Formats: sequence, C-alpha cells, structure tokens
Amino acid sequence: MTRSLLLSVRFHDGRYHGESDRGIGEWPPAPARLFQALVACAAVGEELSSTDMGAMKWLQKLEAPVIVAPAVRKIQSLSIFVPNNDLDKYGGDPRKISKLRVPKTIRPHVFDAQSPLLFVWKLDKGTVAEDRAQTICQIAERLYQLGRGVDMAWAWAEILNTDEVEIRLAHHGGVIYRPTKGVTGMALLCPAGGSLASLRNRYDANRERFTYVKQGRKLQQLFSQPPKPRFAKVMYDTPSQYFLYEMRAATLHEPFVTWPSTKTEKLVKWLRDKATERLKETLSGKIGQIERILIGRGATEADKTARLRVVPLPSIGHNHADQAIRRVLVEVPPNCPLRADDIAWAFSGIGYFDPTTGEILWNLVRSEEVEMLRHYGINNDGQDEFRTWRTITPAALPIRHPRRKSSESKRIASEEEASRAVMHALRHTGIKTPVEATRVQREPFGRNGAIAEEFAVPERFAKRFMRHVEISFTRAVRGPVIIGNGRYLGLGLMAPEKDVSRDVLLFRIISDNNIATADTEPMLRAVRRALMAVSKDDKRRVPRLFSGHEREGSPARSGGHEHVFLAAEDANKDGQIDRLIVAAPWACDRTTKGNRNDRASFNNVATMLTQVRAGKLGVLTFGPACCLTAGDPLAGPARVWQSHTPYCPTRHAGRRKEPNTAVIRDIIIECERRGLPKPEVELLQFNAGPNGGSLSARMRLHFAVAVKGPLMLGRNSHSGGGLFSAMNE
Repeated sequence: MTRSLLLSVRFHDGRYHGESDRGIGEWPPAPARLFQALVACAAVGEELSSTDMGAMKWLQKLEAPVIVAPAVRKIQSLSIFVPNNDLDKYGGDPRKISKLRVPKTIRPHVFDAQSPLLFVWKLDKGTVAEDRAQTICQIAERLYQLGRGVDMAWAWAEILNTDEVEIRLAHHGGVIYRPTKGVTGMALLCPAGGSLASLRNRYDANRERFTYVKQGRKLQQLFSQPPKPRFAKVMYDTPSQYFLYEMRAATLHEPFVTWPSTKTEKLVKWLRDKATERLKETLSGKIGQIERILIGRGATEADKTARLRVVPLPSIGHNHADQAIRRVLVEVPPNCPLRADDIAWAFSGIGYFDPTTGEILWNLVRSEEVEMLRHYGINNDGQDEFRTWRTITPAALPIRHPRRKSSESKRIASEEEASRAVMHALRHTGIKTPVEATRVQREPFGRNGAIAEEFAVPERFAKRFMRHVEISFTRAVRGPVIIGNGRYLGLGLMAPEKDVSRDVLLFRIISDNNIATADTEPMLRAVRRALMAVSKDDKRRVPRLFSGHEREGSPARSGGHEHVFLAAEDANKDGQIDRLIVAAPWACDRTTKGNRNDRASFNNVATMLTQVRAGKLGVLTFGPACCLTAGDPLAGPARVWQSHTPYCPTRHAGRRKEPNTAVIRDIIIECERRGLPKPEVELLQFNAGPNGGSLSARMRLHFAVAVKGPLMLGRNSHSGGGLFSAMNE
C-alpha cells in the first residue's frame, strides 16, 4: 500500500506575513519556505548532523507536495516607518537613525488559527524512505516559525496510508493546491536537487558579505550580495468546484423548463435568496459570513475571491439553439470559507412557485452532465483552451461617461471608451492574461441571442452600460469567463469561439525603425530566415512548412502551396510598413489541408516571432501575435477585393498575345487553383517590361458570393505579392 508523509503546521496568531521573491504577499507558503524552515530548526549552530542532512537531501528530491491551506482574507494594508540597514552611510552613529526610516507596507493573510496547513509527499516503497521520513518527523518537532520572524508556528509530521491522507484532506475543509504539469495556475518554489547545498553556500556567503579595502589611510567597506538559493518553480492548480443543476418541471415526466435569458438577474436572485435562507437555518452561527459570500451584503475587496457565483447557462452549441436557460451552474471558489458540500445541498431541490397560486412550477435537480459545461470552456481537462471569447449574456461595463449622441465621431469615441471599460472589467475579474484585441457592440454574436439593452436592470444597470463583448487573448484562457459589474447576477457570461482561426497572424511593428514599402522584400527575407531558425529540430533540420524545400535541400515541387505566406501591409498609405502578415498555406490555398502536426508547428513557431535582425534595416521588434478577425480589410468576407500589392502572373503571356488579357486569364485560373470562385476581373493598372516580361497588375476582383480572406495570389504570393484587401460595395 502506498504511504505518504503528512506534515502539519499550525500558526500561533492566524496571520501570515511571508512574501514571494517579487515582494508580493505569498499564500499558501511555498514548499521551499517550509524546506528552509526545517533546515533552520534542524541545524545546531552552523552544522547539520549526518542523519538530518541525509533526510533533507532525500526530501529535496521528492516530487512537489500537495498543499492544503485554510481559507484566507487579506486585511487592509498598514504602513509603518522602520530604519533600514544602511546606518554605515552615517558612520554607524545610532543617533542619526531617524534619517534612515523608510516606509514599509504590512498586509498579512488572516485565517483561522485552529486550521492547520498541510503538506503531503508521496513516499517510495522501501525501508529507506520510511527511515528518512521518520527523521523528517523528528525535525518537524523543532520547527518554531514559518514565514517572517513574527509568524510563530509549530509542526508535527506523520506517516500514513494514502487512503487515510485522503480522509484527512476531505475533513480539513480548506483549499487543496495540487502540482500540475501545465503552464497555467500559480507558481510556487519547491525544493529540488541541490537546494540544500545552495542554502549552505548562501549561509557561508552571508557571513562574509562585508569586506574592507584600504584606500590611503581609510578603510572602505564593500558589500557583496549572497547568491540566491536554488529552487524549482512548480505550477499549482486550484480549480473551483462546480455544481450543475437542471431546471425540471414538477410533473411525472419532469421535462426541462425554459427561462428567458433576458431575465437571468431575476433567476439568480431567486435561487440565491432561497439557498441563503436554507444555510442560515442550518448554520445559524455563520449568518454574516453566509450573507457576504452568497449575497455580497457587507462584502469588501478582501471577500471578492471567496464570493459564490450562480450562473444560469443559456443553451448553446448549435446554430439553432434558442439560448433559453435550462441549467444553472454554481461555482464555489477555492477560497470560499463555506464547505462546498453544504452549498451543494443548499441549492439542491430549490423550487420556483407561482406567486399567485403557490403552485410549484419547477425544481433544481443535480446533474452530472459535462457537455454543456464544455461549451463554456469548463471542465475540459485542459485539452481545449481558447483565446477568443464572446459574451452570451451582455456585460454591464463600468463606463464612466457614456455618450448618448449617435453621430459617427461620437459613436467611435463611445466604442473606444467601452473597450477601455472591458480592460477594467478584466482587471476586476482577476484575469491577467494580456489582451490582443477587443470588440464591443450592442448586437448579439449568436443567431438567437438578444440585443444588449434587453438585459438591462433599471434599478442597477441602465441600458447604456450593457454591451456584447468579444475578447482575443494572447494566450489560451480557461473557462468560465464572466466579466462586468453584473458577473454575480449572471451577466457577462462568455463562451469560447472555437471557429476563430489562428492560421493567419498579424504582427505590429513596435520598434522605432520606419520600414519603407520599398524595403518589403529584404524585410520578408529576414522574417523567413528567423522562422526557419526557430523551427529547426534537434537535428538542425528545417520543416518544409517554413523553408519551402525538401529535407535534402531541393525545392518542394508537389504542385501545391505547402509553406508559409508572408506579406507586409501599409494600412494608412503613408509609405511605411505597419503590419506583418504570417499565413499558413492552408489559409491561402483552400485546396490544401494541413495536418495536425503542421497546424501545431505553425502556431508554436509563428507566435515566437518577437525580434528579427534584418541587416541594414536594423533590429525589428514586433508586438504580440494577433488573430485575423472578421471585419479586418484582409479578412473580409466580401464580394469585392482590390489589389493591395501588385499581382504577378504565374506564367509568361506568350508571344503575339495581349499581355493584359493574359494577366486576366492568369488570375482567373489562379483563383480556381486556390479553390476560390471564378471572379470577374477589373484591370486598374498594368505594367510590362521589355518583350512582354515582368508583368504586374493592380486589379479589382468581383465574386458572385462573399469570399473570406486573406487573398494572396500570384507568382510571388509567398513573399508579399498579390495581396488583396476587401472593399465596401
């Protein structure tokens, strides 16, 4: 049977002042901090016994532990003035210490002192692990503090079977932090191989951090910063707990009951108030806490991360879904002081009755369905994380000065102000992932959605504050995503947009280099070299996707377009390049279908493009990769497309043939090869070299149906030629 080492720490005052290496309040205490505390309490003077040293070396090689911590609140910060350690600046005179006082901000984490902090390590089988763990149990008895010097604590350790440990974790009632191999979550420092030796080196260097150098008749004191200890950064995941309920009619067959999504605020209030009444009757000693967590009555900024969210889920996932509410999700955050099973019980069986007759119309029934949750990016085990999100119920944005006039300039200013309000809403929600683009509108994104004004709550959220929002993040974000001032009333609920393509990426040039459109060719050559350098495998081979060549070095001649397209755009027609376009071959050639490996490789490599050394053009710095979203002139969709860069035919016109007629015929054939409809071609400008060579043309294409971009056509389409932009009809 698998055994585990369970180490429990209890604080004397129920306060923790420890900070991370970035000066930010740290909670829970990192395993690295506990490791240092154990080393400090095990040492006798400056030495560790051979038994204790062997146990600590063994502990540093174990996998990161599971942490269970009590729910905390951050109290209001307090600033005090204390002397720093620079008294030598004034000759060591203590009478001048007042000149060295600096402000110090104290904002500890507050929690129940009776609730211990738990660390759980899994043990390998064998007597050696048992012996080492027994030594750790003895060392833990000597622990006297954890965190700052004011954080007095004591500890004890036990060796238990895994099933016993799970029972302890279940009865603890705190937040469980589990190590994960993903890139999302909270980073905590953990001991690793070499951590004990690095602490020893830091201790020795700290004893000799002051040295004296003689300069003439005076001695000058020099300070050397001791090396930092060596720890590994491990990501910890603390997901919320979700309880899904179905709204079932109180009849024999119990069919689903529908509730209009425009009345989501009324539904949330009814369910929230009924659950609050149940909990108050059962937990009479926690009435104030229940009202803060469920209703928000008396809640402060410190309670934001602990508040419960009741989220009605409109039915989505199909073009014909009516977006009526049939299910309700209850989200219990990991820092909630109330037990999750108590909250689940409080919502189970809540009924809605007719206020006039008293007849029960429907009840909340617990559901184990997960498919609807996946439509909102929840409980997908990290397999599908999305960058683009759109509101299903509009967000109540914190717009300070909404504009009421509808002139074009006023409308643009209003939309810009609403976009800024979206950024504030994300900050209040706690989403820190950078945003690459936002779109704000009154109209719904879905076919059966409702206009934003219909969700307004007159006494709380006026119509002018309601907006539908689309947000594109630079990295994948896990659901649920709920933003705005009405996020505790079911407003601002977002769903991931799975059809947004990452096959065309746009990069804005943020360096001071002004690249003229005449330098497009050398710039794109430098970009292609950079992509090839980044995409090399461990054998220094470049994939055909980025080189356009086979592995042996010969050009790829499959007849299709199998390597990336590059282009540069001068959007404002000032003669300077504004944006770089990197497009996958299957985005520009509809007859090409990239496999899963090529799609993953394109996304991983192209998004790494941050700086390019372009010779005489200097070092180019690019902003984060942005998706090509609908409405962009390069994306369309549109029926009319006009040349942004000249089109070069794929074949020579031939002798005794009209060059302009040959160019028109060539682009029609090229469109058919790319899987596009046959266009009507309007020739705008035509250039030809001697003997009919070096043909190029600017033209306007008229399609019978709207066509999605990007359109990059012609002989040099992989290097910026033949780029078209959508036109308004």
